[in-house]
Amino acid sequence: MAEDTPTGERTEPASAKRRDDYRNKGQVAQSKEVQTAALLTCMLLFWYFYAPFFLENLMNLVGHILASSGEFNLTALSLNSFLYFLLQKTGLIILPVFLLTLCVGFLSTFAQVGWLFTFHPLTPDLTKLDPIQGMGKFFSKKSIVEIIKSLLKVFLIGWVAYLTIKGEFAKALLLGDMALYETILFLANTAAMVLAKICAVMIFLAALDYAFVRYEMEEKMKMTKQEQKEELKETEGDPHIKSKIRSIQQAMARQRMMASVPEADVIITNPTHIAVAIRYDSKEMDAPMVLAKGQELIAQKIKELGRENNIPIIENPPVARLLHSKVEIGSSIPEDLFKAVAEVLAHVYSLKGKIF
Repeated sequence: MAEDTPTGERTEPASAKRRDDYRNKGQVAQSKEVQTAALLTCMLLFWYFYAPFFLENLMNLVGHILASSGEFNLTALSLNSFLYFLLQKTGLIILPVFLLTLCVGFLSTFAQVGWLFTFHPLTPDLTKLDPIQGMGKFFSKKSIVEIIKSLLKVFLIGWVAYLTIKGEFAKALLLGDMALYETILFLANTAAMVLAKICAVMIFLAALDYAFVRYEMEEKMKMTKQEQKEELKETEGDPHIKSKIRSIQQAMARQRMMASVPEADVIITNPTHIAVAIRYDSKEMDAPMVLAKGQELIAQKIKELGRENNIPIIENPPVARLLHSKVEIGSSIPEDLFKAVAEVLAHVYSLKGKIF
């Protein structure tokens, strides 16, 4: 067991509060590989459709610049106008790429962690400036895992790219006999094929990395049994204090119950173990009501108060047991007990000369 080990091993799953605390601090399961794979894949698909429009606009821009270069007079004002024109046109051409990058970055993060807004990661932490701790992190298990992941990624991407280019090497030898347009088309197709396969590799690596990051975060959030106990105290209060409060509440309830015993018309007993105080007023009540009840010492106290206030005490074990087990304090007698209680009350009232 974790609490029996000197190191307090974390073996218990994280509670909802602990998950919320980690999340509020910005510590969530987020894989950078997912963002990279999503951005690379979306950019490749985007360029597949956007490339003709991009090249057309770029060629029109270059053609316009070359056509007007002979009439261009180099002055400070004309240079500023030319730079403004160039930035405006290139900005419009590149703007879709910029917007796509922002959207993919946001959506890939949102898909992993949902909506989360916190400034906690930006809070200055002087402990991060400690060179000894910094060197420790450099040689930590996490750093080694990151290095292995990076090397694996480079190896797989390089291997896929090599196999793809190797398959097209025979065609590349014929580029010298091709027209310029055919050469550019061949290079573009080969590059697109390489990028498509790299995207597939990146998606595979992103899935593995995200699963590993989730597992790593779950392990990090695990708790020791002592931490669970301390959290329970914080959220629900100390069990000893709660028990004491409960005892005080019960004592106050008993005091209120005992204070109502003098108002009873009769006390029905077991005779030694149970006592139930009954009151009935035909003008105010539809049925008799249980004012107080109890066992052992409480029953003795109810009977003692009954004697002090000249309340009749009737021994009827079956009725006493049923009333004690079935009727709550302050509740009316149920119909199935009407007859038995009515007989007791009738007997009491006959002794008092009171009309029932």
